[in-house]
Amino acid sequence: MDKEVIIEKINDFLIDEFEVDSDDISPMANLKKTLELDSLDFVDLVVAIESNFGVKLMGEDFVDIVTLQDFYDLIEQKLI
Repeated sequence: MDKEVIIEKINDFLIDEFEVDSDDISPMANLKKTLELDSLDFVDLVVAIESNFGVKLMGEDFVDIVTLQDFYDLIEQKLI
């Protein structure tokens, strides 16, 4: 899957499912602070990723994930 498609799908469900303002979405946005995602949102995010991309994420996958760009890269790596 093309990286642009991955980014678009992630951004779309952040806006639709998590009600993130599209103006707050940028590669350097901090997932927890800028996007205001709490621990329950992360669980929902994992479920959304599994249903949209067919990849399974574990808690340890998020250890080094700080920005939205980190998250895009994680999903891209999982799809390889």
